Order: sequence, then structure tokens, then C-alpha cells
Amino acid sequence: MQIYVFYIQYFKPKELKLNILKDYFCASTNFKMSFHSTLTSWYSVNKRNLPWRASKNPYKIWLSEIILQQTQVKQGQPYYESFVANYPNVQALAEASESDVLKLWQGLGYYSRARNLHFTAKHITENLDRVFPKNYKTLLELKGVGEYTASAIASICYEEPVAVVDGNVYRVLARYFGIDTPINSTEGIKQFKVLAKSLLPESNFGDYNQAVMEFGARQCKPKSPKCSDCVLISSCKAHATGTVNVLPVKLKKTKVTKKYFNFLVVVSKDKHTILEQRTEKGIWQQLYQFPLIETTTSVSKKEFLMQLDKSDKIKNAIQTVSLFNTSDIIHKLSHQELHIKFWVIKTPNSLENGTKWSEVHSVPVPVVIERFINNFQV
Repeated sequence: MQIYVFYIQYFKPKELKLNILKDYFCASTNFKMSFHSTLTSWYSVNKRNLPWRASKNPYKIWLSEIILQQTQVKQGQPYYESFVANYPNVQALAEASESDVLKLWQGLGYYSRARNLHFTAKHITENLDRVFPKNYKTLLELKGVGEYTASAIASICYEEPVAVVDGNVYRVLARYFGIDTPINSTEGIKQFKVLAKSLLPESNFGDYNQAVMEFGARQCKPKSPKCSDCVLISSCKAHATGTVNVLPVKLKKTKVTKKYFNFLVVVSKDKHTILEQRTEKGIWQQLYQFPLIETTTSVSKKEFLMQLDKSDKIKNAIQTVSLFNTSDIIHKLSHQELHIKFWVIKTPNSLENGTKWSEVHSVPVPVVIERFINNFQV
């Protein structure tokens, strides 16, 4: 009896018979050996040549895993290389200023990752004598390190028998075993953790975990998976039932909120501007921005000038006001859709505590503001 048949029969979404499943896997040594050897053989031939894979240094593995959260490899790799070049070890990262770390991170988004990265580097340097925790349980105590990241570090660096479960693993297991429990539900998270743990080999845990993740990233892709030359096709439940394109199942996302941002790009005669640091909690915390007026809808110039008159954002005399972008710039975040206008406000006066325009490029800002700065001519 193939393993997915047993799974569907006994591991039902509403009835987690974990002991039965565990017993079955223990009895299915031949299946497990075949599953592991198939994936690790595929991995040895098809794995990408990525810089962090040449190391078992926990600092480098931790750094790569944090950067690759919510980020594709092709986007994250240059950032990894920049961080390693600028901060070759955890002590060097700890000794950097938060502003410098945020600036190097600029463009990756989810800036709390960078803040946690810096905080954790300081913690390891100051409190752990620059030595990374050496097991899954103590790795979880680090700020910004969740179950997936702890599993990856523990298995790759220390060969601890812990299973990684990321988006790629969810997809491979959901399709191979034909599981339609939503992967982002409490029930689904528990279900897939148990399954992933039950599938662990007897050794080489790091290589096996990387093999499953790489298989999901390159072969069993979210869109246009390469089923025609898949090494698991003969026993893939989703392929047999025609459900490849509907698995894995996810619960609907939180409703996206629209916000309307009007940034005030003040330019003085001596080419200074005003930047403010965001101190309130949020994804842009500690980053810099131009003064902001938030409105309930996209506004015309007349409506904007009325809002400007009511605010105390600009204390200098105003010479001209012009709109830089003729249509709203749409910037999509996880649960927000920002509609952004950049209003260029010229003043004949000097700005108190103003920032030289030539220094704006050195300040950490959200990527949407960075793009504006790169395109704007003073």
C-alpha cells in the first residue's frame, strides 16, 4: 500500500491519528529510504550554487535565512553578499550602527528583520561570548528566529534531527500526499509538522532538509511545476488526481487596506530638504521619510493645498507647489496598498535642521522613497 493511500485513510483533516501515522512511518522503512534517496540524489545534481551552501558557519546560515524570509533567492543573494562583505562575522554586525544596517538592508522590505538581525547580533556578542546557540531549543530564544529558521540552522550546522517546514516544503508534501488541509490553519500547521518530522532520515538531516526545499523551489514550483520530468511523479497523489494546481490550499488573506500618502518634498534655495524618522511601530520603523500628510482618498492639487494649510508640517514660506508623479504610485505591502503622491514644495528660505540634498542618499529610507530620490532632480 502506498504511503499516500494510508495518509488519506487515516490522517484525515478533522481527525489527527498521529500515533497510527507514526507507527506506519516507522514500519515503512523502505518507503522512507526511497523518498530520501530520490530527493537527495536529485538535489546533488540540481542544487543551485549559492554562497551560503559552502559553509556550515551558523552566522552565515542565520544571515541567509533571515534575508530569504519573504524574499526570493535572486533578490536576496546580493544582499547576503553585501552583508558578509561589510560584516564578516557576528561581532562586526553587532558593532555596526542600526542606521548603517537599515541602509544596507534598504530595498528588501520587512525592515523588522533588519532590526532583529542587529539586536540578535548584539545579544550574541555581548551575552553569549560571540557563540551561536548550538541546538534548536536555544536557537528559538533568539529574537527574530522562529521554528523554521531554528530548524534550518540546527540541521544544517549541527546535524540535529529537526524538520524544516517552509512554503516549499508545504507545497511538496501537500501535492505528493494529496493533502487539502489549509497550510496556514492551526490544524494544517500541526498536520504538516508531524508529517515532516515523520519523514526525517536517520542521518544527513541538513542535506535532506535542503533537498526538500530546493525541490519545491525548482521542481515543484508554485506555478508551472515541472511534472513531466519529476522524479516523484509515479507516486504523486496530486498528479494522479489532477489537483497539482489547487494544492496547497491556503485560507484567504486578511483584507488589504488602502492608504493615501502625500509626501512633502521641501526644497530650499540652498538645496536642503526635510526628513523625519519614523519612530512609531510599523514596517518602516526607524527609517526616514519626507513629512507626510495622510488623506482618506487620492487628492487633487486644490484639495492638497487645503490640507497643507490646515497642517503645521511646513513652517517656511512657500514659493511653488508641484506634483512630481501625475498618477498615484501604488506600493503594495502585506496587508496594505499605499497610494503615494510626492509634492515638491520650493521655499526661498533656509530650513532649520534641514538635510543637504547631497546627503539624502546615505540615509535609510523605504524603497518607494529611494526610487523617488533616484529619479528626482533638484
